[in-house]
Amino acid sequence: MRTTRTSDLWWKSSVIYCLDVETFLDSDGDGTGDLAGLAQRIDYLAQLGINCLWLMPFYPSPDRDDGYDITDFYGVDARLGNHGQLVEVVRTAHDRGMRVIADLIINHTSDQHPWFRSARRSRNSRYRDYYVWRDTEPPDTSGEVVFPDQEESIWEREERTESWYLHHFYRHQPDLNVANPLVREEILRVIGFWLELGIDGFRVDAVPFFIKDAETLGADGGESAVPDDPHQILKEIRAFLTRRKGSAMMLGEVNVARAEQLEYFGGDDGDELTMMFDFIAMQALYLSLARGDATPLAEALEDRPPIHPTCQWANFLRNHDELTLDKLTGEERQEVFAAFGPEPQMQLYGRGLKRRLPTMLSGDPRRLRMAYSLMFSLPGTPTIYYGEEIGMGEDLAVEGRMAVRTPMQWTDGHNGGFSAASPGRLIQAVVGDGYGPEHVNVRDQRHDPDSMWTFMRELIAVRRTCFELGWGAFSLLPTDAPQVLAHRCDLEGSAVVAIHNLGPDPVTVQLPMTDVERPDQIVDLLARDGVTPGVGTLEVALGGYDYRWFRIGGEGLLGA
Repeated sequence: MRTTRTSDLWWKSSVIYCLDVETFLDSDGDGTGDLAGLAQRIDYLAQLGINCLWLMPFYPSPDRDDGYDITDFYGVDARLGNHGQLVEVVRTAHDRGMRVIADLIINHTSDQHPWFRSARRSRNSRYRDYYVWRDTEPPDTSGEVVFPDQEESIWEREERTESWYLHHFYRHQPDLNVANPLVREEILRVIGFWLELGIDGFRVDAVPFFIKDAETLGADGGESAVPDDPHQILKEIRAFLTRRKGSAMMLGEVNVARAEQLEYFGGDDGDELTMMFDFIAMQALYLSLARGDATPLAEALEDRPPIHPTCQWANFLRNHDELTLDKLTGEERQEVFAAFGPEPQMQLYGRGLKRRLPTMLSGDPRRLRMAYSLMFSLPGTPTIYYGEEIGMGEDLAVEGRMAVRTPMQWTDGHNGGFSAASPGRLIQAVVGDGYGPEHVNVRDQRHDPDSMWTFMRELIAVRRTCFELGWGAFSLLPTDAPQVLAHRCDLEGSAVVAIHNLGPDPVTVQLPMTDVERPDQIVDLLARDGVTPGVGTLEVALGGYDYRWFRIGGEGLLGA
């Protein structure tokens, strides 16, 4: 694919930054972050090198699930601002060359949404079939709940209509009946509305839940109609999205087995999700970090199914949810727990962790930088969660997933520079201990050439010159060292080669480079020492937790 076409598929060359408006910056001193505060920090994100901003839910909500329980899909939560301020954020981001995507929640609403308030009052409500109901007592579904410490069933009794409604998440989040054409039409209206306001795409929440349960959805008839192919729902959404805005994309939260992933991309047609988070590679990466052995990650990358050239994988080390390890075996999960979360308060539901990476790696800057270098070098699009660029920690005293959703730490001053409010009025307490603002903050790190922030900015700058990583053909390079992952991505006569030592001890590896005819065809992208280029081979000496990036042949798509 020619270089001139890369802008058509901007997501293949993006660096995505996820943030929650309410914990990013408070501009008016009420203790809650807001859109006006975010607008003040767009230049900060541009300086860091971010070119895609992902906004977590900003819609009106009772906030019982951090905004994922929505009462109005067309609104802006008054605590955060208004539509005009959101448009200002989007316009400013666009002016700085940054796309903006928003969370799209199509699996459920809040039980306070007007649709559900009407539906639960009467079987004759016009919104009754917007949700999923049953008249007979459900069987035991305790094994299907997402939050086993909060719920015992995916069905909840509604006394007024003597029936049960479906909720895969919390009981206050009833599932939408997406088999109902009226619900699907409403979803399309929501998408069209936000596209008109300048949003460039969507991160689609909990995708498998409404796809896998299409047989349950609409089982009681009414206006519901189960599609012959449940994936037709995603195809309809993607087709509408493309018609309304050809450059828009959908990034899916799809944590399924490798055998199912290709379906969510739309198979050979690539007409469903544009991008998908690779949960399997992420979990394998943590197992590799725990073992100091690159083998699990290498196997996970080789097992990726081939996808349509317009589609893309999204890579990440951390997001806003629990760090799930559900695709590892029980023994493998215990290995990761033992290495990175040995205490019960660090774990969630026996399947995941509630920690950020710096605390899991005991603050070791070598391991931390190697881990981010590795994630950024993987084929696909890197995604980071706010605060990762400065090495923020978590607050284990906070319940569940909220442990990693603490206020952004801008300075070493009052509330970390997040808000002028008294600490008791903050939407959530600022992290304390060794990862508090007095130790970890943006202002100090931006002026420190050896800081995590400076490292991340430089890493992002290099990654944005390496179109090969977003577009190229991936292959593993053989080494005699199991602790080393060496891979390359080839594109149009140029390649990027990345080598990472996941172990603590130094090691030297020799990599075959059959396409190298002259040593000057090898360019060190990170300008490091310990490299001996040769004809047909590349000898690299790596320290413990060390890493290298090279361009092989050609000049790269940007001449880097």
